[in-house]
Amino acid sequence: MSAPFAQIAMARHGQTDYNATRRFQGLLPVPINATGRKQAQQLAELAAPLGFQRLWCSPLLRARQTAEIVAARIGLEPIDDDRLVETDTGDWTDRLWSDVEAEDPQALAAFLRSDPDFAFPGGESYRHQTERVLAALTDITVAPEPALVVCHGMVIRLTLIHLGRDQRVPNAALITLA
Repeated sequence: MSAPFAQIAMARHGQTDYNATRRFQGLLPVPINATGRKQAQQLAELAAPLGFQRLWCSPLLRARQTAEIVAARIGLEPIDDDRLVETDTGDWTDRLWSDVEAEDPQALAAFLRSDPDFAFPGGESYRHQTERVLAALTDITVAPEPALVVCHGMVIRLTLIHLGRDQRVPNAALITLA
């Protein structure tokens, strides 16, 4: 039996200043930085020989910028899907991880271990995010052609956890779901 998303590969956006300073960006329109642009170019080179026929992305600025760099190299137009956005980090948005840890170390620990029952105060739960992401991936698999999905770290990590493959996802990583 094949994996449910075997024809999909996922890539995390390039680095942002928020990533570099360990600040929660959630749904903010944070751009990739100079390192992120270089990472996106490297991602494009990795993706080029893999024969993707569709390119999906989160519409958040950092993912869209990364997808556009990849698109220029592989000759595909990115297709936005709102279900691929990062977790709504609610009240933690724009805050440093270290500040949240000082205030609520147990909540930060639940965040870090991707506890499915964890929900950002005033934001989204991992359970809800997983459901919306899996719905998007299921719709993407309707067409049998190989697809690349450019999105966010937790989008990819929660997908991998669902598939029994928990792992951290660095910026501009390319992860196959087969």
